Amino acid sequence: MRENDFFVIKAEEQGVNVIGLTRGDTTRFHHSEKLDEGEIMIAQFTEHTSAVKVRGKATIQTSHGEIKTEGS
Repeated sequence: MRENDFFVIKAEEQGVNVIGLTRGDTTRFHHSEKLDEGEIMIAQFTEHTSAVKVRGKATIQTSHGEIKTEGS
């Protein structure tokens, strides 16, 4: 995935956590969002964000395809 690629996260249950992780020598949490069921978040990787952790039941769509989490 290129740095400017967008990805979509759709919450399939209440309280899905989306956590951004930093780039650099040590990986750290730097941003967190909580999505309600049915909410959609459109995001992208940046110079500060190297990874995203999704906790809860959600569908993630990227330029590489779609994946569903199994939930908490």
